[in-house]
Amino acid sequence: MGDAEWVPPEGSWASSAARRRNMQAIRSRDTKPEQAIRRLVHAQGLRYRVAAKPLPGLRRTADMVFGPAKVAVFIDGCYWHGCPEHYVPPKTNSGYWSDKVAGNMSRDRDTDRQLSAAGWLVLRFWEHSAADECAAEITKIVTARRLQLQRSAI
Repeated sequence: MGDAEWVPPEGSWASSAARRRNMQAIRSRDTKPEQAIRRLVHAQGLRYRVAAKPLPGLRRTADMVFGPAKVAVFIDGCYWHGCPEHYVPPKTNSGYWSDKVAGNMSRDRDTDRQLSAAGWLVLRFWEHSAADECAAEITKIVTARRLQLQRSAI
């Protein structure tokens, strides 16, 4: 059955075959904002894990993980994480998508709480933020935490 004949099942998140293709094409990792920030942070000499779980028992991944410094970085997409500046409610299947975004926001807060409780520092940036500013903040914070760890080890 070709896409022209495809009809979404009752209650499906896809309102059309074209919408389904568009939504499936959205990346969950290695987005352009993430890559730009990672490239700048790497150029500063910092190394990190990409799309990694900060905590072994937590089924969530951070975009960048600085293990020993316990810093987890998330680059949140404006639509999927409900950016107060850029989020625009969907026109089709709005109930489903609005609930999905609200669930993402709730999960983000829960992730922040769990990581903080385990001694991690969570840094969140919006995808529309300037990559150089994000990278500078990440570099400053991770470097400071690493120095703090070195001092406490002495």
